Parts: sequence; C-alpha cells; structure tokens
Amino acid sequence: MRRRSVLKRCWAPLLIAAFFLFSVPAPAAGEAFPQPAGAVNDFAGVIPSQYRDQMENLAREVLAKTGTAVVAATVETIGDNDPADYANRLYQAWGIGKKGEDKGVLIFLALKERKVRIETGYGVEGIIPDGLAGEILDRHALPYFREGDYGRGFAETMAAVSSVVAKDAGVTLTGVRPPAGRKAGIQKKPGIFQLLLLLAAVSLLLGTRRGRAMLPWILLLMMSGSGRRGGSGFGSFGGGGFGGFGGGMSGGGGAGRGF
Repeated sequence: MRRRSVLKRCWAPLLIAAFFLFSVPAPAAGEAFPQPAGAVNDFAGVIPSQYRDQMENLAREVLAKTGTAVVAATVETIGDNDPADYANRLYQAWGIGKKGEDKGVLIFLALKERKVRIETGYGVEGIIPDGLAGEILDRHALPYFREGDYGRGFAETMAAVSSVVAKDAGVTLTGVRPPAGRKAGIQKKPGIFQLLLLLAAVSLLLGTRRGRAMLPWILLLMMSGSGRRGGSGFGSFGGGGFGGFGGGMSGGGGAGRGF
C-alpha cells in the first residue's frame, strides 16, 4: 500500500518531466560544413581554374578596398535542406565578413538541386537589397548556369556584385571586366575590301610628292592605333590568402533562383 501511495504522489511530476522531454527539441549537434579554402570554394568541381583564379584576385581586391568579403561556394547536394536556410547557416558557420560590420556576400550553388542564391550579410543588405540580388542572378548567373557554364556564370555574378559594392564605397576596381554583351576592346580584323581600299590609297599617295611626304606619318598613326587593345578581362590584385572570414553574420537577406 505504501508503495502504491508513493507512485500516486509522483505521477504528476513525472508526467510534466516527460512532456518537456518529448516536446522541447534537443539542441542540434553542430552541422559539419566544409571548411573554406579561400574566396572560391568549389566543392562541386564546376568552376575551371582560369575563372577560379580570376575570382580569387577580384575578391581580394574588393576586400582590400571596401572591407566587404565576396565569397563563392558550390556543393554537390544539400539533401533535404532548404537552399536559403542552408546558405544562411553556411554563411554563419564560415563567419563571412568582419564581426560587428557583417559586410559579406555569399554566392552559393547547390548543383544537384539546381539552386543558386546570393546571401547578404547585415552590413550589405542596404547596398544589395533582395530585389537587386535577384536581378543580378537573373542577368549574370542563370543564362550561363542553364547552359552548364558555371565558371562564366560565377565570374559574371561576382563581378556584378563587386561592382555594386565598389560603387557604393566610391572606389574603382581593376579586376572587373565590362559586363557581358559590351563590345569594349574587341577589334574587327580588316576584310579584303578594306585591304584593297588601303592599297589603292597608298598607290595614290605614292603618285604625288605631297602624298609620299605624308605616307610615313599615316603609317605611323595606323601602327600606333593598332597597338591599342581593350581590357583583358579580370586583372590580378595582390597575393597571399583571403582574409574575409571574421565572424560576420547574415539575417537571411538576399535572393535565390532555380534553373
């Protein structure tokens, strides 16, 4: 009887303890994210080395001139995770940007899920609002990703993000090439018709004393003009490692797209 009485008195506290045990989720174990190796973290192996090197150089220049860390990351799959949530947690795990300033941008690709996202730190949300982040993806990432050209898509997207950050900071970047579609620096080779016209003009000049005197100067001007070329794409800036991981935080700002 005494044992039954003790159990009767204890059943209420036990019931309350069981309720909290099963209704309150246990703290999740720290998720094992891959460690960043630099500004470009191509764990899915889709960014060719030439683009990776260009992007690393550009990211170092942006960080040095603006204090903003622009980071790219690709993974094979995120499993059952939501792309936006995964990108946000990856951002937090890496601590992109300086702690307290939170000036960072993560360009993230989940290859199997065919999802891309721009995740912005607290300190960049005003510079790259969600709408602009989506526009950058639409214009610079999706057209290339749909064709499987991930290297070009990432390079163009990082260049677009970097240009916005640099404009806000009032600095000029040497590592940003003109956006796709511009004809800057492209020289057309002369056709047969143009060569024939040139030969006819030279013949006419040789037929007169004044023409013969002018010919060397004309040739000199032509040679100096042919030596001018447009930009050579992404430039190189500095060396050494990328120091853009300093405990920065993101509140989930940015935009994502499927392709």
